[in-house]
Amino acid sequence: MKTEEIRKMSVEEMQAKLSDMREELMKLRFQQVTGQLTDTSHLRLLRRDVARLETIFNERTRTTVQEGEA
Repeated sequence: MKTEEIRKMSVEEMQAKLSDMREELMKLRFQQVTGQLTDTSHLRLLRRDVARLETIFNERTRTTVQEGEA
């Protein structure tokens, strides 16, 4: 997922996508532990997408709080 796509999302969409991605990440981790995961690169890419989404989400919530204080 690209940064531009994430920035176009609303806060609610970001939260929904983040929970879906975390759930998928958990499933992939279970598959890795049990030896069923064949494409381990997907795990790494998903982990980075989650971090990217969390970063942009935190930026947006921080600016919202700062605008409310001003």
